[in-house]
Amino acid sequence: MLNPLNKFLQFQPLPRSATRRQVLLTGLGLAFGSFGSRFAVAQQNERVTRVAPPPKPAGSKRLVMIDPGHGGIDSGAIGHGGSKEKHVVLEIANYVRQHLAGHSNIEVKLTRESDHFIPLYQRVEIAHQHQADLFVSIHADGYTSPEASGASVFALSNRGASSTMARYLSDKENDADRVAGAKYQEEDNNYLQQVLFDLVQTDTIKNSLTLGRHVLDRIRPVHHLHSKQTEQAAFAVLKSPSIPSILVETSFITNHHEEQLLNTGAFRQEIAQAIAQGIVNFFAYFDAHERKPR
Repeated sequence: MLNPLNKFLQFQPLPRSATRRQVLLTGLGLAFGSFGSRFAVAQQNERVTRVAPPPKPAGSKRLVMIDPGHGGIDSGAIGHGGSKEKHVVLEIANYVRQHLAGHSNIEVKLTRESDHFIPLYQRVEIAHQHQADLFVSIHADGYTSPEASGASVFALSNRGASSTMARYLSDKENDADRVAGAKYQEEDNNYLQQVLFDLVQTDTIKNSLTLGRHVLDRIRPVHHLHSKQTEQAAFAVLKSPSIPSILVETSFITNHHEEQLLNTGAFRQEIAQAIAQGIVNFFAYFDAHERKPR
């Protein structure tokens, strides 16, 4: 695993009335295992954790969770020619899986295999349930101006967005559940407010930024970059405390030229191969520079 805290305990949402003290106690429980978890539960007088999944055996494959954005009732951004983001990114995600399939030490799963809606918090939960080593959310977003173009990669920030565009896109993506109703928004808020524990997340964000750099390095030769470095913003779908996570904006579907590109199999394959190779390069870098002897 990339992070010793990847055996992260699965948990249920705290009530909206939860105090800061309750949230911190829950975070300590998640960070320090079953004793801390029982302590947090005793302090709160309610159950807030589920049984943790069994640890991965030594030598297990790295599991990469690919998240095709949007789906179902949530079409995502729509291009001027009528192209829907949800369809484009699902095909790119499948191409990423195909390109990674040739690596014997990597396993790939998708958060969705078809055109159906998944709330943001469930995407994070799916990654934890499968004990993912990486989480990569794939998008082809839109902007108010059709002139916006290029690919971008984003990691989580808990200190504010790194640019106006990053803030705009994170706000837009975080509102994705509105289309499915207030119930999903409330579940997202309850679930995700608990996971920003600096104690756990410092290394996770650091690894996410490193992953973003490797993916950008591979995209750069094949497509124009909107931003030359990994941007940061408070994307809800990246708020895993223990899994390095990035969001890739492959292009702007609201740009006339890029919508045409996104509708070609050649470009989808090319951008998918770049993402896949960035993931492979990250694992190689991590093994060479970050892995600690057991």
